[in-house]
Amino acid sequence: HVQLAESGGGLVQPGGSLRLSCQASGNILKIMTMAWFRQAAGKQREFVADITVSGATAYADAVKGRATISRENYNNTSVLQMTALKPEDTAVYTCNAFIWPSFGHANDYWGQGTQVTVSS
Repeated sequence: HVQLAESGGGLVQPGGSLRLSCQASGNILKIMTMAWFRQAAGKQREFVADITVSGATAYADAVKGRATISRENYNNTSVLQMTALKPEDTAVYTCNAFIWPSFGHANDYWGQGTQVTVSS
């Protein structure tokens, strides 16, 4: 059984920074791409950033230049760091990973999400 658990988030002032972590646990054979998505109130979920198993990264235009995604393969963790936060960054941030479990087929797995609120 594979699970993703996010940590970090909370209330941040405009112009501030945040660090979100997502750790996968369970019977994992290999983690492929790891990603972050976000969903603001009343809006659809949108892609934020992802990182492949080889370390290639991609970012949404809305966060490009302000976000950095990284991964720690030794402990099955992805980290999203963002700077120069804006009120429009307020959303529930959810991590995602495409994982080969020890048994069975590869699947997309999702965390439960963590709220980030950017406000003074």
